[in-house]
Amino acid sequence: MFLHLGKDFVVPIKDIIAIIDAETALKSQDTKDFFEIANEEGFIYNIVNEGIKSYIITEKVEKDKIDGSNIRKSIIYTSNISSITLSKRAEFNKNI
Repeated sequence: MFLHLGKDFVVPIKDIIAIIDAETALKSQDTKDFFEIANEEGFIYNIVNEGIKSYIITEKVEKDKIDGSNIRKSIIYTSNISSITLSKRAEFNKNI
């Protein structure tokens, strides 16, 4: 199943590690630093640039085309949909 994160963007539910409320997360200096570093290193994909309400941390495992080993790719998505709504959508989709 997939989770709609906003606009026309969806991710597989199996790839989601965490759904984090943006307001709560940014109260901690450590978390602010984490998101700042992740942004600088290109791990954040902005679905929206303004009105960010949640961060969705994902990890996808892909096979290397050369040697067939597993490669883990982490991406943090921004969304203008609240973490509560996203969590409810994810849980609803699991129960279908």
